[in-house]
Amino acid sequence: MVLSNFLPSLALCNHVRVYRVVDFSFENIENIPFKPYPPRPEHCLSFYPYDTEIVAYADQSKLVSNVKSALIGQHNVVTNRYVGKRFCVIQVVFLPGALYRLTNIPSFELTNQYLDAEAIFSKDIKEVNAKLSEAPDHRKMIAIIEVFLLKLIQRSKHDFHPLDFTSKLMLQAKTPMPIEWLAKESYLSLRQYERKFMERMGIPPKHFNRIVRFENAYRLRNQHADLDWLSIAMNAGYYDYQHLAKDYKAFTSKTPIDFHALDLAAPERKFGEADTY
Repeated sequence: MVLSNFLPSLALCNHVRVYRVVDFSFENIENIPFKPYPPRPEHCLSFYPYDTEIVAYADQSKLVSNVKSALIGQHNVVTNRYVGKRFCVIQVVFLPGALYRLTNIPSFELTNQYLDAEAIFSKDIKEVNAKLSEAPDHRKMIAIIEVFLLKLIQRSKHDFHPLDFTSKLMLQAKTPMPIEWLAKESYLSLRQYERKFMERMGIPPKHFNRIVRFENAYRLRNQHADLDWLSIAMNAGYYDYQHLAKDYKAFTSKTPIDFHALDLAAPERKFGEADTY
C-alpha cells in the first residue's frame, strides 16, 4: 500500500505541482467501496498502469470507464471513483496555468471533464501507457512520465503569465484573496483578469477561491477528526459553520457530516489511511 507525493524534477518545477501516487491491492477484499472524490483546485493528468477505474458523476450526468490515462479538468462537482483489485494511479497535478500552456486548450473546455488522454495526445501517450505497465517501481514510472512532459514543454506555444503566479498564491492562501488585488498583481484590468482566468483555470476566480477554501476544510477534517465543525470552519477561513455547510451543499449536495460519512467508507480507509493529500 502506497499513498505518497513526489516532487517534480527541476526541469518541470514550473509546470508540475506534485506527483500523487496511490497504489492499493484489494486482492482479499470482495466488495471494494467507491471513493467520493470532492472538487479540488487542480488540473491533472492521471495514469493507470494496471486496473483502470470507473468514474461516475454523482449527479448521474455521465459515466467514464476503461481509460488508461485521463486528462482531468477543474471540477466543481463530486465524482464517485470505483477501482479495481490492483489499483495504481500516478497523478500529475499541474501548477496553475500549466495545462493550458502545454495543451493550448482553453481550460473552460475541460471544466468537469474526465477525458481519455489518448484522444488528445494520441501516439505519444500510448507509448507512455505501454512503458508504465512494465516499469518496476513508482520512481521509474514518474521518470517515464517526465520524459513525455518535457516533450510537451518543447512543443508548447504559450508562455508563463503573471496570472499563473497569482493563481499559485491563491492555492497557498489561508483565506480567499481579493480578486481586485490579484488582477492588479497580474497586470490586468478586472475584466481582463476574469476572462484570462477562465481561459487558464477553467472557472471564475471567485469560484476557484471557494474551492480552495472548501478543500482546506475537507483536508482539515480528515487530518483532525477530533476537531469540531465550528473549529474546522474558522480555521479554514469561514465565518461560521453555516457558511461552511453552504459550500459543502454547493459542491457535494450534502452536509459536511453526511459527506464525510461517505468518505469514512472510501477504499483508503480499509488500510487505515485518510484522504489528506
